[in-house]
Amino acid sequence: MDWKMSISKRVNLISSSPTLAITARAKQMKQEGIDVIGFGAGEPDFDTPAHIKEAAKKAIDSGFTKYTPASGMKELKEAICRKFENDNNLDYSPEEIIVSCGAKHSIFNAILTLCNEDDEVILPSPYWVSYPEMIKVAGAKPVILKATQENNFKITPQQLQETITPKTKLLILNSPSNPTGMVYTKDELSSISNTLTEKGIFCISDEIYEKIIYDSQAHISIASLAPEIKKLTIVVNGVSKSYSMTGWRIGYAAGPKEIIQAMSNLQSHSTSNPTSISQKAALAALEGPQEPLCNMVAEFIKRRDYIVERLNSIKEISCLKPRGAFYVFPEVSQIIGRIFKGE
Repeated sequence: MDWKMSISKRVNLISSSPTLAITARAKQMKQEGIDVIGFGAGEPDFDTPAHIKEAAKKAIDSGFTKYTPASGMKELKEAICRKFENDNNLDYSPEEIIVSCGAKHSIFNAILTLCNEDDEVILPSPYWVSYPEMIKVAGAKPVILKATQENNFKITPQQLQETITPKTKLLILNSPSNPTGMVYTKDELSSISNTLTEKGIFCISDEIYEKIIYDSQAHISIASLAPEIKKLTIVVNGVSKSYSMTGWRIGYAAGPKEIIQAMSNLQSHSTSNPTSISQKAALAALEGPQEPLCNMVAEFIKRRDYIVERLNSIKEISCLKPRGAFYVFPEVSQIIGRIFKGE
């Protein structure tokens, strides 16, 4: 049987996640006793802080193991609202919040909720590998907008204007960025915001690396700039990166009540609620001590400085210093295709 013919066209359009494939291969090699460094999934190598794990244990022991509302428990939504108010100067109600099985799930829900067949989604490049696959599953078309190293891997307002067509529905913005580590400034976001509001184009603002930021760089949420852009923005965040909770699978999104309700409807027929125990852990992460996060960021700064210095010391390689997240994105075009030690 030709199994590919049996699988839907929608799913045949997409490939598996290369980052997860690389990570699985690296883990397998380690199990085989091979000394290997994995450059796959973006995952802090720190343990989940103790107070967060204790909150999860308490949830289990107290029997908090049943369904919650599909869009997340009210107590966690209220904590997320406080987080947005305190950190981002954004005012949301619990009805404007959805808790999902990771920020990836929130983004997937948002794209499926907003996009119709043949809509265009502008995707700045370099980008996280799952964005275009999600867009294709929704039946929309990813339109790649290339950002260059000369521009610090950021798109310009002129580029954005030139890329917009009558079919453009959405821009996906990721700051701090995976994989470049760049961070948009308030002025840069204002220019993008003006274009989006003028054209009535939605924005998914992926802010999962918000708290992993360096050199006194400020994180600005594009939704905080004006009421007009807030109405067009779905802000996505989560606890995976900031609190070393990648396996707990809790992300969240905020946006206009009507869009969040539609996302909740979609989620209610797929995963239902995120894990109840993980929701209690996420509540402890947001409301508890932030010292473990500060310590982790301090360590990431040391690592960033070391690897950027080492990369820039190699002839024909250059690397910008990232301002956020925990990635570097070196320029290696001059050595691609070279043979090294017979390989």
